Amino acid sequence: QVQLVESGGGLVQPGGSLRLSCAASRTIFSIDTMGWYRQAPGKDRDHRELVATITRRGTTNYADSVKGRFTVSRDNAKNTVYLEMNSLKPEDTAVYYCNTNPSRRSLWGQGTQVTVSS
Repeated sequence: QVQLVESGGGLVQPGGSLRLSCAASRTIFSIDTMGWYRQAPGKDRDHRELVATITRRGTTNYADSVKGRFTVSRDNAKNTVYLEMNSLKPEDTAVYYCNTNPSRRSLWGQGTQVTVSS
C-alpha cells in the first residue's frame, strides 16, 4: 500500500527554521509532481493550502505567502521530499502534509504539526 509519511515538525520561535521530510513510495515518487500542503487552525481539510511543488525534474513553485522563505527539494535516491522553512511566522502555524499535485485523497497522511510561537 502506498504511503506518505511526514516528519520534522515542532515548536519554533518566530524567525526560526524547520526542515520537514516526506518519505514516499517509489511508485508515486517517480511519476508525479509532489507538493507540500498545510491546514491552518480552524480550517477544514477542503481548505488546505498548497505551499510548494516540485516536479520529478526539480522544477519548483511556491505560494506567494512562502516565496523567498521556503525551499522544496527532493532526493530521488531516498524517495524523499523536503521542505526547508526559514524566517517562520506565526501565520505559518499549521499541520503540514505532502501529497501529489494534484492531490490524491488516498494519499493524505497524518501530517506534521508546525507551531510558530514565542
